[in-house]
Amino acid sequence: MEIPDQLRCLFSAQVTEADGTYRLEIPDQEVQLGELSEGETYRVALLDAASDTGDGRATTEPAREGDHPEPPVEEGETLTVDIEDIGDQGDGITRVERGFVVIVPDTEQGERVRIEITDVQQTVAFADVVERLSYYE
Repeated sequence: MEIPDQLRCLFSAQVTEADGTYRLEIPDQEVQLGELSEGETYRVALLDAASDTGDGRATTEPAREGDHPEPPVEEGETLTVDIEDIGDQGDGITRVERGFVVIVPDTEQGERVRIEITDVQQTVAFADVVERLSYYE
């Protein structure tokens, strides 16, 4: 899936019905961190909440009220990733489990690198390059 440079945030939320309309709640931190502004209009993409069970089957678990999934990475974790895109600031962007965004400075689109996660926030993580790899490694 291609994600455009204009992506402001990425989070999971439950669609609820109230008074004949359907609502999607945006976490406070998305507004507080400055990525979104109250009263502005944004485009929203809805993706299936199916997740891989590891054996090739997909499961969909309903979100519970107040349930915010933990980021799928931890500080100090090492991963091998492909840089999918370059952000507005020139940093590499890769996506890991559930489409979670990891920002990797000093990389180029299409590059395969081993990274170490240095900072994890609710909707994005940051990493440093540990090793640059051949595409076939």
